[in-house]
Amino acid sequence: MADSTVQAEHGTDRGRWWTLVAVCTGVFMLLLDVTIVNVALPDIQGQFGASLSGLQWVIDAYALSLAALLLTAGSLADIYGRRKVFVIGTALFTIGSLLCGLAPSIEFLAIARAAQGIGGAAMFATSLAILGTTYTGKDRGVAFGAFGATTGVAVAIGPVLGGILTSGLSWRWIFFVNLPICLVAMFISMTRVQESRNPYAGRPDWIGFVTFSSALGLLVFGLIEAGKDGWDDGTVVTSLVVSAALLAIFVVTQLRQQDPMFDLALLRKPTFTAGLLAAFGVSASIFSLLTYIVIYLQNVLGYSAVETGVRLLFLSAATFVASAVTGRFMDHLPTKWLIGPGFLVLGVGLLLVTGIDTGSGWTHLIPGLVVSGIGVGMINPPLVSTAVGVVAPARAGMASGVNSTFRQVGIATGIAALGSIFSHQVAAGLQDKLAGTPAAGRSDQIAGAVTGGQVDAVIQQAPAAVRPVLANAATSAFVEALNHIVLIGAGTAFVVGVLCLVLIRQQDFVVHGGPPAPAGDEPDASLSEGVATA
Repeated sequence: MADSTVQAEHGTDRGRWWTLVAVCTGVFMLLLDVTIVNVALPDIQGQFGASLSGLQWVIDAYALSLAALLLTAGSLADIYGRRKVFVIGTALFTIGSLLCGLAPSIEFLAIARAAQGIGGAAMFATSLAILGTTYTGKDRGVAFGAFGATTGVAVAIGPVLGGILTSGLSWRWIFFVNLPICLVAMFISMTRVQESRNPYAGRPDWIGFVTFSSALGLLVFGLIEAGKDGWDDGTVVTSLVVSAALLAIFVVTQLRQQDPMFDLALLRKPTFTAGLLAAFGVSASIFSLLTYIVIYLQNVLGYSAVETGVRLLFLSAATFVASAVTGRFMDHLPTKWLIGPGFLVLGVGLLLVTGIDTGSGWTHLIPGLVVSGIGVGMINPPLVSTAVGVVAPARAGMASGVNSTFRQVGIATGIAALGSIFSHQVAAGLQDKLAGTPAAGRSDQIAGAVTGGQVDAVIQQAPAAVRPVLANAATSAFVEALNHIVLIGAGTAFVVGVLCLVLIRQQDFVVHGGPPAPAGDEPDASLSEGVATA
């Protein structure tokens, strides 16, 4: 039985490669937005007088709406058409970007970022599915390689472009720059991309959507508030407990429903599970840490946004080059020998970042940023194919949505958890360092100023005799806390790397995707039958 998915796979060559252009243009915009926002955080903080938790919400509101809606967006795309949902998502992202650029307060900006994430969810959820159903065989490897290279380009130019826009114009232009890119992606999608859908898709799982999004929202809220009020605060405890309960309800509903938003049976395939761990791990480690590295470069070392962006090129350029090289080897090496070692390289890179002290300059970061970038470049391209390479084409929407969800969950929980740990480390460090000084009674207030980027103002208000001691204590507490969370990120990378080496199996890939299996490894028979049926 022919369906629109098969028709999309066998469209004209011109239409098929325009599809790649449309998807890569949209994803380029999304990733560009993430890296640009990181560089602009201190300027946003300065204009609105925002706290560290306020900045966390600027990032996490976007990541939360993405994570909460990705699975539902993937289901809707399978039902109503992946191109249609991609175009609608691009339009919503355009509106969200405009609202972000016009934001009058940090609260409005966070809300606008959440709205922006709704459109981003539709784009993320459909991007890999569109590629997965359009390309087969060698062309599929080329498409995923181009997708990975696009990721590298966006990461490479994002910090510099963000710095130029923020320093030369205003942080608001980091959002306005999305508008023309959105329009290009929408035009190509509407005129060149063929529609595809899953003819056997069921109804959207609204119960799953409500329980999952509520659980994730409460989890991130609890993690962020713990940084301000402590882990034993009643609101924090309640948020985390209710989040756990809702997550349990979500799992039960997924097991009992005929058409769940997340088919938990997919977890029986070790490679699919490893792909989720990898998606979570890369976001919860290096990408979550970027927020705090940017704050260090600007608020502690005193660099401007554009100067910070240039320094982050060591990470982004290494990612770009490594992604391009990895794309060439994807057809020749088993996926596990790219993703697993990639995480181990990333862990080594983060270890090289640690060791920052009060006398360190920005050059201390160079080896760690370069090695971390190489690790990310080894991970991203094969991770893209792993997301949809172990399922039949008709289930690509769900598979890509789940994988992208775990990326955003990693960002949201990583920034929240690391931020909470960072705040407590700064507070504990200042309490020890200021003990016995005239500023000892104000250590909590000073800790809030340090994490909020307002330490200079606090130092200037202190008596002249106390300022040198206060400045040294503040800087020392900040870098010690930064070293601590970077070490946690390195540990996360090492654990995920080992798990990927153990779990990823070449035989889990279906015949239409993934690198060729080594001699003796045959594709999973049930999945091969699924491809034939589709």
